[in-house]
Amino acid sequence: MAFVTRTRITAVLLLCLVICDGCEGGRPFDEGNEGGASKKSNKSKYKSKDVGADKVDDASDKSKDVGDDKVDDVSTKSKDVDVDKVDDASNKTKDVDAGKVGDGLDKTKDVGVGKVGSDVKSFNVLDYGAKADGKTDSSINFIRTFKAACNFRGDAMMVIPKGNFLIGPVLFSGPCFNPSPLIVQAEGMVKAQSDISYFTGGADNTDWITFQSLKNGVILTGDGTFHGQGALTWKYNDCAHKSKCVRLPSNMKFVRVNDTIIRGIKSVDAKGFHIFVTVSSNVKIYNVNVQAPGNSPNTDGIHISKSNKIEISESVIATGDDCVSIIHGTSEISIKNVTCGPGHGFSIGSLGHYDDEADVSQISVTNSTLKGTTNGARIKTYKTDSPSKASNIFFKDLILENVANPIIIDQEYGNRAIAQASRVSISDVLFENIRGTSVSKIAVQLLCSKVNPCSGVEIKNVKLEYSGRPNDPRPFSSNCTNAKVIYAGTQSPPPCS
Repeated sequence: MAFVTRTRITAVLLLCLVICDGCEGGRPFDEGNEGGASKKSNKSKYKSKDVGADKVDDASDKSKDVGDDKVDDVSTKSKDVDVDKVDDASNKTKDVDAGKVGDGLDKTKDVGVGKVGSDVKSFNVLDYGAKADGKTDSSINFIRTFKAACNFRGDAMMVIPKGNFLIGPVLFSGPCFNPSPLIVQAEGMVKAQSDISYFTGGADNTDWITFQSLKNGVILTGDGTFHGQGALTWKYNDCAHKSKCVRLPSNMKFVRVNDTIIRGIKSVDAKGFHIFVTVSSNVKIYNVNVQAPGNSPNTDGIHISKSNKIEISESVIATGDDCVSIIHGTSEISIKNVTCGPGHGFSIGSLGHYDDEADVSQISVTNSTLKGTTNGARIKTYKTDSPSKASNIFFKDLILENVANPIIIDQEYGNRAIAQASRVSISDVLFENIRGTSVSKIAVQLLCSKVNPCSGVEIKNVKLEYSGRPNDPRPFSSNCTNAKVIYAGTQSPPPCS
């Protein structure tokens, strides 16, 4: 079992940078590949200090296989887990139907304020030496607390009480001995070290707080805030001028974690992604609040790769990149009752970036609102020979307020100067009951591939009004290339001819 905090770097490191959504000059990293087969960890150019307490005697080398391209596919790793059953938040009831999670999510409200049964043993970070002064690095103390809770042969809860805590990158790794999901009750403010030299910046050791290999799941709940202090690092995002980039640290990453609930927490100013879920199954993200400035680069709110059965609901996401980004190897993803903005909207795809990518399918975005975003409902692929597919994607009952590119399929994403057409297949896509305002005169844009045109695209009951510059003489319109569309009901702007 590995419980590791990553040491600050003692050599000169070359800071690894992040690709921002829409940068045309450089080749972006594979967000779900933690560096990918074609990416290698660069060394930072920033000299670090001694880490002191961050040096622990746990097997830190075991964290090298955290990268999701070094683990088995989720479909094979999760065979021994019944993903249709999940313990409820009070750890009292077993075999909860994963499709009926209302009771379990409601109970996390009580868990979040410490209301649990007497059979649940609490492990408070203060009892393991953490300091709530906002100055003392408590990384090792958080790890020791998690280790004690994880090793307890009964139901356990790690408690982060009210106060201001400072930690560097930490790895909370299983498997644990708890018979039920390990609870992490977060009530305080947890801040990341702002100095980027604390983070190695490579394929395996990029992120701030990582939950890994928790077969029985984790329940992260409470009113606590996780502040990434990313403002001092965003300036290093220079991927518009760099062809090889890897991402900056995510606030939270969940790797090989099944049957999990994330509820009530706030994520602020992540250096990179806010919440990153990969190689996981049956994860419920409920009532979270994500905040970062609209110009913060590549700070995706919730980023999902190589995972299935993920539900996101009742949340507010305001950030500088995609509110929710869904990339290769994902299926059965549900997004509902989410408010997005600022940001780049709900983005599905990014397919065709690397070889041997798994498909994206069964994605639904419903009953959600987008405010002032650069995109609304978007599917995107690169110009590539990749045979991957995006199918069974549904956007329904969306309200858009002053959104650019409200409805868009973009198979020319990335470097538009490349003559090659995308071979990624896009099929069975529905846009239904979408209303609101567009700041773009072209409110519906379907840019599909010449060699592999979009098929089975339906647009039903779209009622958008132009809210951009009042003197723009161009007509309010739709633009379709290599797409045969089936229309029904109200159509504003007018359908493609």
